[in-house]
Amino acid sequence: MNIQTSPSTLNVLDTAAASGTFKTFSTAVEKAGMAETLRGPGPFTVFAPTDAAFEQLPAGRLETLFKPENKAELTSILNYHVLSGRKSAEDIGKWDKARTVNGQSAPVKLTDGKVSIDGAQVTSADIESSNGVIHGIDKVNMPSKVN
Repeated sequence: MNIQTSPSTLNVLDTAAASGTFKTFSTAVEKAGMAETLRGPGPFTVFAPTDAAFEQLPAGRLETLFKPENKAELTSILNYHVLSGRKSAEDIGKWDKARTVNGQSAPVKLTDGKVSIDGAQVTSADIESSNGVIHGIDKVNMPSKVN
């Protein structure tokens, strides 16, 4: 499924919320205290796990991450899904790794014209917003360490 949209007047977070497939991601961003940042000027490239991707986490993991005492870990995980700048899937597919906002690099692969980042397949690419671009992915990526 490849969704291409015209440039949106909504920021990346509101675009994600409006799509209907990133509800859990939007909730996680709010709980991590990152909403103001992702509604800011950017630009950002966001690899947003779909609701189905969050459902693949081990039972209870999401609830644990949503607890206030785990905010730093949740923020680190979410920052592992964000790049600085506006990058299309085509651009990213030319890389072997992407430097995430949390400081760690995520491996990138291009296989049969499909981009994956740290094992997560891009399922909906280049969803434009006013302050960046969203790429929907089918897995929640976990950084190797929490910053």
